[in-house]
Amino acid sequence: MNLIEQHWYRPRGWLTALLAPLEGLFALLAAGRRQAFRRGWKKRETLPVPVVVIGNINVGGVGKTPLTLALLADFAARGVKAGVISRGYGGSAGQPTEALPDSDPELVGDEPLLLAAAGAPVVVGRDRVAAGRRLLALHPDIQLILSDDGLQHYRLARDLEIVVLDGRRGVGNGHLLPNGPLREPLSRLRTVDAVVVNGAGASLALPAGLPRFDMTLRAGAFHGLGDASRTRTAADFAGLRVAALAGIGHPQRFFHTLAGQGIAVASELSFPDHHAFSAADIPAAADAVIVTSKDAVKLARVLHDAAQRARLWVLPVQATLAPELGDWILTRLKMEHGR
Repeated sequence: MNLIEQHWYRPRGWLTALLAPLEGLFALLAAGRRQAFRRGWKKRETLPVPVVVIGNINVGGVGKTPLTLALLADFAARGVKAGVISRGYGGSAGQPTEALPDSDPELVGDEPLLLAAAGAPVVVGRDRVAAGRRLLALHPDIQLILSDDGLQHYRLARDLEIVVLDGRRGVGNGHLLPNGPLREPLSRLRTVDAVVVNGAGASLALPAGLPRFDMTLRAGAFHGLGDASRTRTAADFAGLRVAALAGIGHPQRFFHTLAGQGIAVASELSFPDHHAFSAADIPAAADAVIVTSKDAVKLARVLHDAAQRARLWVLPVQATLAPELGDWILTRLKMEHGR
């Protein structure tokens, strides 16, 4: 974590003053863009099915993808056909592109591959309106679109906005970029439809009356890279030199999860979010290397040595929510649903 990112969560007065002019410029540009759409100076585009945006007002990983996966499973159980549009961060696709389980993560990004592997129709694209139209052209039976991120993509009209917050880190020092981690001011929470708080820890002052859903991430069973049938328990790592590797928005959350499983990790390796992994990133001295599901989809494509692959283990996580968010969404959208 660099000095500025440290400042976001452990503020330094001199740095706050130094970055204030840049924060003011960012605030002016962001507010101008919001107002342009709010006042109708720029046109919003509406898709023919309801759109639910799952986004955040701050940078860094907050758990949007596990939440999206949980909602997709919930909607499928209720007989509601949902699809996903995503920016596809880390991917190079210039035009709306369908993400399939065997797609190249360098083309579509890592998170869309996780969603596609779960069986969801997924289209990535910088222009989320075009991505939504492509998704519906490919899958005309879709009844509901989830936008993974896109809270600030105002050209796409949306029926509901759900903001995900990190329960441990909260909103940091409360400042906008680059003086803090916020993409939009805290006042933006007064205009969204609900907030999901991932984990506990920070004290969060939310607007009165804003529906809140608490999310926890439950660790699944460890499985081999590219081989879900090869499983391990946490106890199986006892006595081994274990390395933990994470290229996600908030690697420390993954490391905390491993510690909570009782695994003694000898080395923690953090990489930038959406990092393009190579075989050289894998520590040679480790007996076992544990990675996230998000990183596994990329590592599976670059690791070809059988012995090296055998050392890698994936720890998937699953989101649980209280109260039930899927039912709340469908009720708000007035969509018929059942179990």
